[in-house]
Amino acid sequence: MILRTKLFGKQYEFPDLRILMGKANEEKSGDRLAGLAAETTAERAAAKLVLAEVPLWALYENPVLPPDQDEVTRVIFEGLNQTSYLEIKDWTVGQLREWLLSNETDGDQIKRIANGLTAEMISAVTKLMSNMDLVLAASKIRVVRHCVNTIGMSGTLSSRLQPNHPTDSPEGIRASIYEGLSFGSGDSVIGINPSDDSYASVSRLLDMTYDVIKTWEIPTQSCVLAHVTTQMRCMQSGSPVGLVFQSICGSQAGNESFGISVGMLDEAYQMAKKYCYPAGPNYMYFETGQGSALSANAHHGWDQLTLEARNYGLAKRYEPFQVNTVVGFIGPEYLYNTEQIHRAGLEDHFMGKLTGISMGCDVCYTNHARTDQNSAENLMVLLTAAGCNFFMGVPMADDSMLSYQSTSFHDTATVRNIFNLRPAPEFEAWMEAIGLMKNGKLTPKAGDPTFFLSR
Repeated sequence: MILRTKLFGKQYEFPDLRILMGKANEEKSGDRLAGLAAETTAERAAAKLVLAEVPLWALYENPVLPPDQDEVTRVIFEGLNQTSYLEIKDWTVGQLREWLLSNETDGDQIKRIANGLTAEMISAVTKLMSNMDLVLAASKIRVVRHCVNTIGMSGTLSSRLQPNHPTDSPEGIRASIYEGLSFGSGDSVIGINPSDDSYASVSRLLDMTYDVIKTWEIPTQSCVLAHVTTQMRCMQSGSPVGLVFQSICGSQAGNESFGISVGMLDEAYQMAKKYCYPAGPNYMYFETGQGSALSANAHHGWDQLTLEARNYGLAKRYEPFQVNTVVGFIGPEYLYNTEQIHRAGLEDHFMGKLTGISMGCDVCYTNHARTDQNSAENLMVLLTAAGCNFFMGVPMADDSMLSYQSTSFHDTATVRNIFNLRPAPEFEAWMEAIGLMKNGKLTPKAGDPTFFLSR
């Protein structure tokens, strides 16, 4: 295949699809670190022009790694609907973009066609889209999932209550849970990142969180974000597990660096369906983020956007309740500044929705990135317009255990007001019943964690 064009009197030629995909990506410090980025804006534009003419079958035939060398590729290919693929395989990437953005194309049509897309195709079309394109296309797609409650319904926006504590203090975590609940956070999940990944600590936190949920009859699910093997042990021993969590990567080598495999995730998924306390049927929770494969030297020479798309292809196998891109957490070595973090957040959300998974975003950054809290709020507004399923709820948007900046309990309450959105319906009914919400709005009692000290 000839990958060549002439732009402004200069000839541009790209040796293969791997190099073309890297050059067509929007500027990312991670791609530049890996030697994959376009050298100039003109070269990036030329790469996009060439990529727009590439047929989808060429991307199908040229994955990051062939199926016999990488189990993530095998999972993606096994999950592909061949009928849908054959319908679109002769489309170019540019034609796919125009179809996704057309006023004639709705969410149901997108979902049907998306079952025939590989991660490389999804990555390619994402590279051709502007930020507003990504908002528009993602806003057409709703992905609804159920565990204890229902996430992703039109007109709703959920929040993961993240009550982390630097020493895993049950008292400190419980206080943060009460504060988050008082603002209407927690309908996605009450999810704790433990500082101590041991079985004893994780099981203790699971018991404590479940006690809060049962005492107050809260229609939500809990999760302690330990390594999946620790959670499997907790399930086997009878600890109350709501969602089963794991960070994942877009290549087999990347997942091995996390100490996981597809076989291990398959086993955890089967255990979740047997042991988790919610009715389900969606029990899994995955976190991702551009740059994870590169940081593990497991990207195989491909750009970080394409590896991220493959994360979602893997996640889809397990019909997760939610997937979260922790968009700025990995640091400025991979996403350097506000523009790059914004772009990655919009890309990841769109790719996840197009893949067919329940997608949320941790709009976050580390303290040495070239960005700030106002910028995080801007991205939160953009993603809400795009139909994001959930955000993080962190006390004062400052995580005391992970030492990064995210979004707060009141941030989600604010964007719900701006866009006239509501919590998950079961959670809203519970808030109405206890007096923290009325007609979709927080009452004067909201925001005060001492509300929960009456029992």
